[in-house]
Amino acid sequence: MKPLKLNIDKTALVIIDLQKGIVGLKGKPNEIDVIVSNAAKLADKFRSKRGLVALVNVDFQNGKDALNPILDEPLPPRDLPQDWSNIVPELCPKKGDLLITKRQWGAFFGTELDLQLRRRGIDTLLLCGISTNIGVETTAREAYQRNYNQIFVVDAMNALSREEHDHTIKYIFPRMGRNRLTQEVLQVL
Repeated sequence: MKPLKLNIDKTALVIIDLQKGIVGLKGKPNEIDVIVSNAAKLADKFRSKRGLVALVNVDFQNGKDALNPILDEPLPPRDLPQDWSNIVPELCPKKGDLLITKRQWGAFFGTELDLQLRRRGIDTLLLCGISTNIGVETTAREAYQRNYNQIFVVDAMNALSREEHDHTIKYIFPRMGRNRLTQEVLQVL
């Protein structure tokens, strides 16, 4: 494993779906409070170094803007509370943060994420959030196809099951970037 080196001016921390309505879902392998705490530590460190923090949430205006294909395992219908898409308080957006709202799993498609990263000269992404194998992995695939370097902060991620999380960490992420822990990233910033 190569030592981690980061240039804060060319690196963005991209946090996926750490919002009220999603962190309330139970998942494994990491406890939600650990995920949020690790993401908050990374965000605080980035902000203190004047690095870019991109907070990504998913939200819908009236439901008609949501994907609606025929599925074998459709999500159960839910009445979403009004604040379900709000970023968790521990990551409260600060001046200078980039706020991205998506309408699907990935943070690139249909948003201005790529445009804003390129305007700032960003070539490396630190990714974390929920769900490892859905929102984070889809965003990682999109970033890979756009030639971004990627570091996956695996102890600041969660999935609905250990198997889903571990599969992505073991088989998908190493083909698109590097897996690291929060403490390893904080030490090089």
